[in-house]
Amino acid sequence: MMSKKSLRSLVAISLGGWLWVVPIAGAAEVAVSDAEAARKAVRDAAPGDVIVLSSGEWRDVDLRLDGEGTAELPITIRAAEAGGTIFAGASRVRLGGSYLVLSGVKLHNLSGAQADWLEFRIDSKRRASHCRVTDCAFTEDADFAAEKENRWIGIYGEGNRLDHCRIEGKKNKGATVVVWLGEEDKGQHLIQRNYFGPRPRLGKNGGETLRVGASESSMQTANCLVEENLFFQCDGETECISNKSCGNIYRGNTFQQVQGTLTLRHGNDCIVEDNVFLGEKRSQTGGIRVIGEGHVVRNNALFDLEGDGFRSAITILRGLPKSPLNGYFPVVRAVISGNRIENCKHSLVIGYHDEDDATVPPRDCEFTGNVIVAREGQAAVSVLSALEGATWKDNVVSGSLEGIEAQEGLAIGKPDPAPAPNALTRETLGLSEWMWK
Repeated sequence: MMSKKSLRSLVAISLGGWLWVVPIAGAAEVAVSDAEAARKAVRDAAPGDVIVLSSGEWRDVDLRLDGEGTAELPITIRAAEAGGTIFAGASRVRLGGSYLVLSGVKLHNLSGAQADWLEFRIDSKRRASHCRVTDCAFTEDADFAAEKENRWIGIYGEGNRLDHCRIEGKKNKGATVVVWLGEEDKGQHLIQRNYFGPRPRLGKNGGETLRVGASESSMQTANCLVEENLFFQCDGETECISNKSCGNIYRGNTFQQVQGTLTLRHGNDCIVEDNVFLGEKRSQTGGIRVIGEGHVVRNNALFDLEGDGFRSAITILRGLPKSPLNGYFPVVRAVISGNRIENCKHSLVIGYHDEDDATVPPRDCEFTGNVIVAREGQAAVSVLSALEGATWKDNVVSGSLEGIEAQEGLAIGKPDPAPAPNALTRETLGLSEWMWK
């Protein structure tokens, strides 16, 4: 007789460079209808097994899913009908162990648990690694009375993935999604193909849509990839994305009508590439803010942005002398290349800051192949402080210059018309239809 393991049929799929091998026949399938039964089923599951959560409202539950799958045979926890398993009230969901996949559930209007809605850990001693949350919805109604402060998704551990989810409507204080770093939290996560929907302005700090790291761990190399997500009207605060760690990549995302910026707030050696920023002339829409060492900002398209100061299309800040971890480190060796900035209120702003103590100018930065078409009457490039050791090559601008003269590598001209930006839409993200019903 063949063993249970040998009876399994598998299909390998590749998404975003990640290989997930999904059981399609022969795996044990266990139906559960309450949190304790689900916990025991995942605990006892063999790699490749499927745990099916019953349809209906799961209210005031603490769902702890802790198991050990494998890369070839993850343990899958899914809704019986995608979108039909709805967590409500003072509920929360926690993942622990390795190679778990959670899919098809909805977390809606959660309040009362005084905790994150979903965490990639069971507790401080039991984290998740190589786990995935996919095809899930995290939503809150506009008139819902949320807790005073919480976060929705906390990503701990190593090598986890959040993809193809709808995340929309958070109103209260606390970042929507946080990547936590530390000795046991090594990063290397993938955040891919999610829809981050409207988040109203908070009016103070603590309204980030995505934060990767924290001030105290900002010198840790996280190596996270944030790729092909759509951010729409995520207005919580100035920093829509707040990078607070090293070595992360932000690639191919679309920011549509976002009254905030992708901010390299702390940390070094990050890459921001192939992103699209569409202000669509909405007030205070912003672009990219650069702080720290060794960052690369390349091949981004920034159109019709209305922000100024920290919300300018590309802003390179002055730093603080001997900055603390939670301060503003000087910009050193930034590479700004191949970006297209068109019809923005403020285009490329260098040496900006609103604090008098920020006196250290950007140093040894490279500007190559950028095309800037300034709005009538506005500067294409504004240099507001000393600029030490900068190199300019093959940049073409239409508009005036402020604080800098035209020179070889920084030419006044008439750039060719811009191609249509390769922006993501709700339709092209690839999310399931049930999420929009």
